Amino acid sequence: MSSMPQRVANDQDDSAADEVIVGVDTHSDVHVAAVITALGALLDTAHFPATAAGYRALVGWVGSFGVLRRAGVEGTGSYGAALARHLRAAGVEVIEVNAPDKATRRRRGKTDTLDAEAAARAVLSGRASGSAKAGDGPVEMLRGVAVGQGFCRQGPQPDHQSTQSRTRGGRSRPA
Repeated sequence: MSSMPQRVANDQDDSAADEVIVGVDTHSDVHVAAVITALGALLDTAHFPATAAGYRALVGWVGSFGVLRRAGVEGTGSYGAALARHLRAAGVEVIEVNAPDKATRRRRGKTDTLDAEAAARAVLSGRASGSAKAGDGPVEMLRGVAVGQGFCRQGPQPDHQSTQSRTRGGRSRPA
């Protein structure tokens, strides 16, 4: 009689073994992505345009390696905002990743590929665990209202150029 537990068919979930994590270093024109396994092995890196078609290509590319459940994205409040929305709509948990600190970047070097890999590893290790900025919640609504109110209060702006030409250093020129 064996005292070692034996695996019985369908008693464990293999989906964790198929999970991959993507890290993305975002920029205005192109995003750099790195895919790692749940054990931390780097599978591949690639560049994608920062467009809707690029986001679809990125998700499809990552899906060719396994099941994508989590993504670490730098700059979800700026260059990575649209990508974060696209990933969330695809059912992926998006985690905000801060850029590596300067000392770490000096030691490892600075490339977009290394930053993307570091973003994926930050998610895997749990160092990055904050949810990404959604850009559509109550804070964004209040920001929109505040901007609108500020614009309404300002009213038309005077033409400062003509005033500046008549004054020097805030004082009127003698006639």
